[in-house]
Amino acid sequence: MGRQSLALLRQLEAACTSADDLAEAAVEAFGAHADAEIITSFPGLGPLSGARVLAEIGDDRTRFADARGLKAYAGSAPVTRASGKTVSVAARRVKNQRLAGVGYMWAFSAMAHSDGARAHYDRRREAGDRHTAAQRNLFNRMIGCLHHCLTHRVPLSEAVAFPTSREPRLALAA
Repeated sequence: MGRQSLALLRQLEAACTSADDLAEAAVEAFGAHADAEIITSFPGLGPLSGARVLAEIGDDRTRFADARGLKAYAGSAPVTRASGKTVSVAARRVKNQRLAGVGYMWAFSAMAHSDGARAHYDRRREAGDRHTAAQRNLFNRMIGCLHHCLTHRVPLSEAVAFPTSREPRLALAA
């Protein structure tokens, strides 16, 4: 049993070393990419999670005509079904699971590193959304901002992405 345990520990050590080497190579390759600076300007996206986002959306800017297409691909945009008098809004089930997975981690991490992202999440919670729905809404907002920033080749401006003051809307005269 002792020898078997040592053999299993050696295999685990080799797997951990290989995983670390792969992560290091991914970070190095991501850092050399032209979009790396824009992607890592987002709160909550580091080199490894940014590499995952870039790998899943690709670097072909014509792939998604607008932000709606990217949001649907990522699974952050809700699906609205209307029939007669009933309307249902549900989470999208058909999506890129790897991008959706990193999106939830991205949104969770962004809430800790960005006051604007945290305020957006808190507003959604106060509006009655559960944690997962509010987090998905934040991811939806941020993936839309990512599409804009990559299309226009600008880093994220948190003041534009999460404005703090809202201008009062004028009421329409009846």
